[in-house]
Parts: sequence; structure tokens; C-alpha cells
Amino acid sequence: MTEYRPRLFTSDDAIVRIGEGLLARTLPREDWTHEAHLAASTYLVARRTDIDLDSELPGIIRRYNESVGGVNDDTQGYHETITRTFLHGVRLFLAEADPDEPLHELVNELLLSPMGRRDWPLRFYSGERLFSVEARRHFVKPDLSVLP
Repeated sequence: MTEYRPRLFTSDDAIVRIGEGLLARTLPREDWTHEAHLAASTYLVARRTDIDLDSELPGIIRRYNESVGGVNDDTQGYHETITRTFLHGVRLFLAEADPDEPLHELVNELLLSPMGRRDWPLRFYSGERLFSVEARRHFVKPDLSVLP
């Protein structure tokens, strides 16, 4: 098993570029990585309180995916349960974080925490449930453990 080594950020500007690039649909597709997903979510939760993420984030991500040639269907693109689970993790992380810390340092700490790992949702969901069409289309409750 290889050690988890996320790509870390060196500036707040890099985080803002990803968050605003997602919103404006100008972020290059190759920049939409796992780390970018969490950076954008952290930016949106912490700095874009004008956006109701619970209702608007699915559309934001779907529109972005389509703008870069992606498809949102039963096997690819937007995944409701994974998005909601990571958004929950970002909110939990930020609730305990120092709000005066630079944004990129917060994102890096998140990425290095258990909540930042790609497999974090699998602590709560079986692979069968998490990767089901139902979970992609709608939020489904965990089947292994309750979300913290």
C-alpha cells in the first residue's frame, strides 16, 4: 500500500483561483483533482457565505463538469453522496480550526487529516453502497458507521 501524499497548496491565491474557477467554470479540467475539490469546498464554506451550498453545490459541480466536456450520469460526474460526505467533513474540520489561519494552511491541514483522504467516506459506507447509482444520484445514509 502506498502512503497517502496529497498535493499541498502554497498560497491563498491558489485556493481562491480554484474556488472562483469552479464557480465561473474557468478552472481547467486537469486542475479539478481531489485536492482541488476539498480546496474549493473549504473556500466556499469559509469565504463564500453568500452561496447556499446545501442547495447550490450540486448544480455548481454539474455545470462545471459539463463545461469541461464531462458527463453527469449513472457512472460518472457529480456524485451526491460523496459530495455531501466530504462537505460534511470540511464543515467539521473548519468548526475546530483557527479562523485566522491562512486559507491555504487550513486546506493543507485538512488534506493531511483523516477527513482529507480520498477513502474517508469508506469509513462510513461499504463500497457497494457508496458506489451505487442510488448514492450517485441521491444522498444515502451510511451503512457502516454514522457520520461524525
